[in-house]
Amino acid sequence: MRRERLNVMKKGSVRLLALALAAALLLSGCAASGGEAGSKGLTWVTWRGYEKFIALLEETYPDIGLEQISYTGNSATSYNWAQMRAGDISDIFTTSQILDRDLAAEQLLDLSGYDFINDFPTSTLDQVAIDGKVYLLPINYAMYGIFYNKTLLEENHWEVPENFQELEALCGKIREAGMVPGVLGTHLTGNTFSAMFNLAKTSWLTTPEGAKWEQGFLAGDATAAGMWEDTVDYAGQYMDIGMFATDPEDRNNPDVLLDYLGNRKSVFCTAVFTVNITELPETGDKLGMMPYISKDGSKNVYMYNPTSYIGISKRLAEPGNEKKLEDAIKLLSLLFSPEGQASFITEETPCVLGALSSAQVPEDSMIYDAQQALREGRAFPMTYAGWENVLADIGLAYKEWFRGENNTDGKDCIARMDELQRDYLDSAGQVYFSESTADFTLEETAALIGKALGSKTGADASMVLMGEYHRDVPVMRAGVTGKLYAGRINTDVAASISPDFDGEYALLSMTGKEAKAFKEAGFTPEGESQPYPYVLVTKGGAELQDEETYQIAFLKGSYTEEAAGAYSAQVLEGSAGGMLREYLEEQKTVSPDSPWE
Repeated sequence: MRRERLNVMKKGSVRLLALALAAALLLSGCAASGGEAGSKGLTWVTWRGYEKFIALLEETYPDIGLEQISYTGNSATSYNWAQMRAGDISDIFTTSQILDRDLAAEQLLDLSGYDFINDFPTSTLDQVAIDGKVYLLPINYAMYGIFYNKTLLEENHWEVPENFQELEALCGKIREAGMVPGVLGTHLTGNTFSAMFNLAKTSWLTTPEGAKWEQGFLAGDATAAGMWEDTVDYAGQYMDIGMFATDPEDRNNPDVLLDYLGNRKSVFCTAVFTVNITELPETGDKLGMMPYISKDGSKNVYMYNPTSYIGISKRLAEPGNEKKLEDAIKLLSLLFSPEGQASFITEETPCVLGALSSAQVPEDSMIYDAQQALREGRAFPMTYAGWENVLADIGLAYKEWFRGENNTDGKDCIARMDELQRDYLDSAGQVYFSESTADFTLEETAALIGKALGSKTGADASMVLMGEYHRDVPVMRAGVTGKLYAGRINTDVAASISPDFDGEYALLSMTGKEAKAFKEAGFTPEGESQPYPYVLVTKGGAELQDEETYQIAFLKGSYTEEAAGAYSAQVLEGSAGGMLREYLEEQKTVSPDSPWE
């Protein structure tokens, strides 16, 4: 799921110049993202949503020093495991997926002997165990299903359907009332991918036969043809009754839900995503969540997904780290206490369920039925792991079908699934397009992005932000927060170090003196007291002359509107990932001292 972007507020360029000296002094004391500044406390990569637990930790154990490290790039899971392969993980390790069990066993501490593990369901421990040992534990679960306007159903005396016949009848009543039965956001093609797989889980995909097929398909030993026809037929029935209507504006899911359900244009929203509301702001209508409906009602399913897993670096068991290990155990013990789990369950996270056996939600909760389904074995993990390389394109095929584009039908989608997986497996040995000859620091990685940006825009120099951690404020999303490690570079690696920005570059016309002052001041969005630091890189390593005028390249979101006006910004469209890949393909190999010619 995408996290919301930081809306960068305005700040005057004159103020930036005035702050140059002060910023230089301030930056000398800032901890660098990626844990490069020294710290005797525990290091932990966290993201939004941990604030209440961190406050609880500080209140409970004020003697625990904690250095929070932030990552806001485009591929957090891949980056987590790139760090692990490089032996550069934080003391407390978090990840959204367990991608490499052997690597986890090699670098993480076995947690199975600690008391905090005792309140986990046996089924959970069985899922995460590696040769009888536990290295990563789920912090909590996000629960998914079909959202609906609960108030609207109650006002019309409509019952939540329990089988397809009841769903079809209800959709007829909804259409008679002048509304769309169900809307599916298609802005992210992963949603149409999920919609199809969720329907498949109401029949064959959750059976042993289905599990065998999935393993075979991912390995190239099975095809979608011969297995997916029944699901495609069922999806066609969902379309016929209006449950898979698509938004003509192709907006993201939160916008679709707020518009259609919030303005009573639709009763259901069939996209799988995490909501942060329980009632709709325009009307005050309550939201509900129901499962995907099977044909006969015997296998209605919810989905769940661990929001993150947590473990402890094995180096904390080495001599000299006794205090850190003690603190790490205290942290996890608090995290897996009722108080710790409760810190993640807020009004902003109504679909999050604690991971412990003791986790309870009120009967009027949106996810009460989903919790019961999870305990009774009627909830299944979201389909994601193993499909990363074809998920978006498979979803695109189904998106075209749902939206009536390119004459695509269900049979075409099945053929496309097989074609995409075959093409991926055939090219799997050639997906690497460059190589890093050494581990980069965060600053060196920012400089590499700067070289790519400068080359793309034809600039004389570039300035790239480092998105370091600032407590209690959003992390700069136009900044670099991930390091490049030695080894082969593919699309996923490039994405993991690319800043998460909006798709525009800019050339600002500055004298050398102005550029130096701009760099020293850093970038301070509204509401923050600390600036984010720039990394300045020049073509050919040339020194900027004070009185000369230069074209300096920036990513959108790393400068203010005032600065754009003051320095005659020329805005260009582009993709950070595409820009970086193009540069890396040209270079073939890169190192921290690779020149920008």
